Amino acid sequence: MTQPLSVQLYTVRDALSADLLGTLQRIAAIGYTDVEAFGFVDRAEALRDALAEAGLRSPSGHARLLDAGEQDLEQIFHASTTIGLGTLIDPHIDESRWTTREDVEAAARELSALAPRAADHGLVLGYHNHAFEFSNRIDGVSAYEVFADALSDDVVLELDTYWVAVGGDDPVAVIRKYGDKVRFLHVKDGDGSHDDKRQVAVGNGVMPIREIVAAAPDAQHVVELDDHEGDVLQAVADSYTFLEGARA
Repeated sequence: MTQPLSVQLYTVRDALSADLLGTLQRIAAIGYTDVEAFGFVDRAEALRDALAEAGLRSPSGHARLLDAGEQDLEQIFHASTTIGLGTLIDPHIDESRWTTREDVEAAARELSALAPRAADHGLVLGYHNHAFEFSNRIDGVSAYEVFADALSDDVVLELDTYWVAVGGDDPVAVIRKYGDKVRFLHVKDGDGSHDDKRQVAVGNGVMPIREIVAAAPDAQHVVELDDHEGDVLQAVADSYTFLEGARA
């Protein structure tokens, strides 16, 4: 079943800071019904209320979990349920932990150990990658593969397909390897470099977008630009238009 398109709110972080409700209303006017939250722990009620007023929902959100203390974890879980998340995704585990098999597998165990606690709050846990998990190689495979293979079955993957490619792997092949474990795709486009400013509206860069979304038709496709030279809300709108056609 095709999931609604979503957009990672980090993409429009500057606009959100200036006008939370107005920016969410502009996203809804484009046609999005779903967004992916970030930085929500200290503003959960305000975000919840603004999402409701804009007619949006946030099925997934980002918060760093392995760096959080015990009290912070409970705050993260509470904030997640406040805004209605179904899946809570750790967006970053420090690059220093991705160089040896022992460290990578330990990180996977730590995240997996939090999954039952998250489930007590009605939440599924996930992990979102960058490029270094793929460019770092361990015994001939990416550190990401070592990590994903060590995760418990109840932790899902949000595959940032752009950073997979920048890191040197084929995102379509990675999607096919992990199948239904990939519940979310970050769909972004650009020139394939590490330069965030070179990211563009989906469909205007070098990424094989149609093949990527076709490889995970049941995952939720989340538009993101880490940065952009032009009007980012226009890029978000152009991405929506392209993906609606590509997924038809």
